[in-house]
Amino acid sequence: MLPSRELAEIAVKALDSKKGKEIRLIRIDKITTLAEYFVICTGTSNTQINALCDAVEKELTEKGEEPLHREGYRGDTWVLLDYGCVVVHVFNDEARKFYSLEHLWADGEEVDLSAILPHAEEK
Repeated sequence: MLPSRELAEIAVKALDSKKGKEIRLIRIDKITTLAEYFVICTGTSNTQINALCDAVEKELTEKGEEPLHREGYRGDTWVLLDYGCVVVHVFNDEARKFYSLEHLWADGEEVDLSAILPHAEEK
């Protein structure tokens, strides 16, 4: 079983490899028992949202990690991949603004992705 931070970083890189937008990694273990990390990303279409999720699942399956749950909400405007310690949320732009998870979990610690994604500053 991978450490949660490593699992989250693999998910972040997989999302980036499929051109996910506004990727955020938020550490929430100090404020909830739901998970240790949330990974949040925006996809530009239903097709891209599915491709983003497929990329995360492929990379993590290769490392021996399977999602506990995969849920899609509101006709593929939001897909959630639950790995227990890490929850990956992939939204379309409208759903991301509506659910505003960054605001909801503002007490969490946003992880600087510049070491994980060297071009993160440019986005």
